Amino acid sequence: DGEICGIDLLTALEHEQPILRATDGKSSGRYGSDIFEEVERFTMKVVSRFANDQFDVIHAHDWMTFPAGVALSESTGRPLVVHIHSLEHDRSGLLVNPQINEIERFGLSQADKIVAVSYFTKRSIEIHHHIPGRKISVVHNGVYAQEVGTEARSRKNWPKHVVLFLGRVTFQKGPDYFVEVASKVVPHIPDVLFVLAGTGDMLPAVKERVRQLNLSDNFMFPGFTQGDELEELFSVADLYVMPSVSEPFGITALEAISFDTPVIISKQSGVSEVIEHALKVDF
Repeated sequence: DGEICGIDLLTALEHEQPILRATDGKSSGRYGSDIFEEVERFTMKVVSRFANDQFDVIHAHDWMTFPAGVALSESTGRPLVVHIHSLEHDRSGLLVNPQINEIERFGLSQADKIVAVSYFTKRSIEIHHHIPGRKISVVHNGVYAQEVGTEARSRKNWPKHVVLFLGRVTFQKGPDYFVEVASKVVPHIPDVLFVLAGTGDMLPAVKERVRQLNLSDNFMFPGFTQGDELEELFSVADLYVMPSVSEPFGITALEAISFDTPVIISKQSGVSEVIEHALKVDF
């Protein structure tokens, strides 16, 4: 009928739940002890499940679905589009996992087309994996507009000045820089509250650094947030700060803006390409 039918392997990963199960078959909902074995098992399951289905294109997201995408493309002859949301170099900096890096390179080289979430990411793909730019198209991420929660501040009795960081508390996101800049702000605005929302491997060290700087009264650590709690944080924040060291996009900055919250964002981000009226700084 002239329409294009595609299979998306991220959707397959989410909805074909038996694909990612413990080897004993129990529905644990968790990965096994070796993520690479899980990726290999997912690849075999995808080929078994979809090799005889009718579709026109295969769409795979990031390294965990690349082997499945390549295998399914080879078995069916259908073109493969891979979508890069983040590279191993973004996530790990100088401590790149060579096995993940090689899987990334394999998927990118075998793909018929690559979609990157920013020109920042496109350049990273060209530099780190030596992929020609003509093979890569940039499609920026977007968000749905939100209704601003105007009553959230009064309900929670939030302080007058609230500065928000929201994301994984990892090297890539620069939470340590958020703490260091807080130490420069507090002497001038003593009643400011810095909210560092999220979890990650750097959280204990970040909390310890806050204690060392005598900033405990100026910091709040709500942990992982979602739903109403997340919307409340965006609503009450006077400023959202995204100090990422290497951010392929940075969709939280768009979410903050959708709540009428101004942002300061890292120049080392894809979202800086589409936000014109914001302060942009080196992380």
